[in-house]
Amino acid sequence: MTVYTSSRPDPVVPDQSVTEYILAGAAARGDRPALIEGATGRVITYAELNARIHSLAGGLAARGVGPGTTWALLAPNLPEYVIAFHGLALCGATTTTLNPTYGPEEVATQLRDSGATAIITVGLFLETANEAAKHSDVQEVIVIGPGEGTPFSSLFGEPLPAQVPVDLKDHVVVLPYSSGTTGFPKGVMLTHHNLVANLEQFFGHMSLKDDEVVFAVLPFFHIYGMQILMNAMMRSGATVVTVPRFDLVQMLELTQSHGITRLFLVPPIVLALAKHPLIDQYDLSSVRQIFSGAAPLGGDVAEAAAKRLGCSMAQGYGMTELSPVTHSIAEGEYRAGSVGTLVAGTEARLIDPETGTDAFRGERGEIWVRGPQIMKGYLNNPEATAATVDAQGWLHTGDVGVIDDDGHTFIVDRLKELIKYKGFQVPPAELEALLLAEPRIVDAAVIGVPDDEAGELPKAFVVRAPGADIDAAGVQAFVAEHVASYKQVRIVEFVESIPKSASGKILRRELRAR
Repeated sequence: MTVYTSSRPDPVVPDQSVTEYILAGAAARGDRPALIEGATGRVITYAELNARIHSLAGGLAARGVGPGTTWALLAPNLPEYVIAFHGLALCGATTTTLNPTYGPEEVATQLRDSGATAIITVGLFLETANEAAKHSDVQEVIVIGPGEGTPFSSLFGEPLPAQVPVDLKDHVVVLPYSSGTTGFPKGVMLTHHNLVANLEQFFGHMSLKDDEVVFAVLPFFHIYGMQILMNAMMRSGATVVTVPRFDLVQMLELTQSHGITRLFLVPPIVLALAKHPLIDQYDLSSVRQIFSGAAPLGGDVAEAAAKRLGCSMAQGYGMTELSPVTHSIAEGEYRAGSVGTLVAGTEARLIDPETGTDAFRGERGEIWVRGPQIMKGYLNNPEATAATVDAQGWLHTGDVGVIDDDGHTFIVDRLKELIKYKGFQVPPAELEALLLAEPRIVDAAVIGVPDDEAGELPKAFVVRAPGADIDAAGVQAFVAEHVASYKQVRIVEFVESIPKSASGKILRRELRAR
């Protein structure tokens, strides 16, 4: 067995809940801005953040919210997201984070599976939240800001002085949903220990200064935004500028006006920095680093963006199931196309998919990883858990990589079927099941096709029912009625049949070769 290890010393993981961990220096930072709402300029200082989280936790505990309770959070990036997330964590509850672009059907499915009994949202998503609540066990809809429902402000009470006792290695503090390597979204059970350990691992590769100002467009409901932009930055004392959605002009204006030092982005936004003519109209000299994750980024685009802004460039690699980081490029160690080296306390193997034996350095193999950041498992799904994490604790990522002589990893292919559209996971199986629910379609397969801006575009191969008159626009309209915008089919091709193996598995490689 060939096991690769990190060059960094193993992390010393504090025996703290994730909220105790991120607030450890908050009181001492006092009036330093912790969160700035980009659209309005509203500021919450570290002292205020600390007080509000403890007050919310106290109010929730007085309502009986605690261990065994799951609440859902359906909101864009705004300061109250951080307060809600950590108020729930501090009182011992579990938060399931919902994608705000989901429709009522998708939200209801997650609410039912997670067992959520309340949902915190904003006025913009009230209609979706209320409709989804009707088809779940949710008993209360809580609204941040204006809107009909229980006011978020009414939840606050006497401050809870300390973390409600929980088993830090067993208690699920957050339940984001991921499609894993294939199939339908599953609840990823992440513990306090998972999150805290991974933050310590990440800090071994990331040298943050005392005056960092960070742009937070990557959604807090997604593990990348949740852990890196929310939790890591609050722990380090950075100022986080939140925006609810990506707008290039707004990003440039906020970078210029707030002196943003770090841009944590996904490849489509890095591409805009590399090529869009607007970039030259703004003073972006404060930016020290662009960090890209969630999907592969080509070396040429990365280097063009870094050169244009006069800053360093880094990439990372991980999965929701990994809390999420296993690889990252450390300061001064950039290498074109590399997702970096193993973070502290992480082991990796490369397994030849054909033989199941270890691949050698420089050879292709599926990346297996092991470390304290690996999820507890998938909620209500021991079969999927066992298929992803083996008995020795190795998580099989489904990505194929190569490790060079210096320990840098390069993602070169993948075994998993997920489509990466603008950094979001699009599971083909979910779209295929939906397409087959349309009576005019008798068979369907979905793959991702490369796209410079989006990374990949979901493409559907469709077999019409005899005599059916459905066209490409009809297929796209049907899908759009049922799923979030990022999951929508962008290309449709009608075929006579879908290529399949003797066991009935779709031969996606043949479809990609067309």
